[in-house]
Amino acid sequence: MKILMVGAGGIGGYFGARLHRAGADIHFLLRGQRLHQLSTEGLHIESPDGNFHIQPRVVSREALTPDYDLIVLSPKAYDLESVLTDLAPALGQALVLPFLNGFTHMQRLDAWLGAENVLGGVAHIGATITPTGAVRRLNELHRLTVGVRHVKQQAVAQAFVDAGQRSGFESVLSSDIEQALWNKWVFLASLAAITTLCHGTVGEVMATAHGESLTRRLYGQACDIASAQGRPIPEGAQVQALAMLCQAGSTFTASMLRDLEQGQRTEHEHILGELIALGDDGGVGCDLLRIAHTQLQVAQAQRLAR
Repeated sequence: MKILMVGAGGIGGYFGARLHRAGADIHFLLRGQRLHQLSTEGLHIESPDGNFHIQPRVVSREALTPDYDLIVLSPKAYDLESVLTDLAPALGQALVLPFLNGFTHMQRLDAWLGAENVLGGVAHIGATITPTGAVRRLNELHRLTVGVRHVKQQAVAQAFVDAGQRSGFESVLSSDIEQALWNKWVFLASLAAITTLCHGTVGEVMATAHGESLTRRLYGQACDIASAQGRPIPEGAQVQALAMLCQAGSTFTASMLRDLEQGQRTEHEHILGELIALGDDGGVGCDLLRIAHTQLQVAQAQRLAR
């Protein structure tokens, strides 16, 4: 199976490097400075269980050919349209596997490519790109969940999951990938909301007088929106999510907070704004989510004004 990994950031770089090291036929679509850097220096991975380096097979948009079996997408949500434009020469008969935050990207991809060509994917990892260009995994969590949405996807999905299991990270085939996407969206929106509002880690929030109650209320509002959309979050997933969101002493934060503090563009519209819009459609109260969304809108307006 020939795989095209679009980008080499926290998700694409980390999981792609693991797959490459295990012998997968994987190529990285890159552009600009990242293309030059990985072509000349290779890709360095730093993780709690050891560091390693690969010399990846890289390709530019101009060199793309339509002979891939699977195209893996992991850009920021706001870059999706431009990425698909770059990908046009490679699409051919390939299936597309997105690992983006939120849910509405699935609807966009279905409209562009046809639902039969779009698998579902959920990435669980805390990772960042260091100043030297290495991809650093921040904790023990590194899992990819893949789901079939059409019978024609079964063989490719299973082959990708099997490759992941040989590559040193957790790789899972889900029987209901759309529910898995909702489970993560609700969790991530809550994590992004509370850590960006407070500019602190989960542990720092929990150490305050009202941090836990506010976090639980935020998560509850997000769960109410999911229920109104016909995707109630299962009790087990809620218990697991709240354990992470309310863990005393945790150093966990949303990547959105790191982006915010570094003056970068954030995914607040895709993770919070689109969830709030669905809450409005369903008549669900979400005042705390609105507060978090508003302060991120202000921060982004200030960034653009500088």
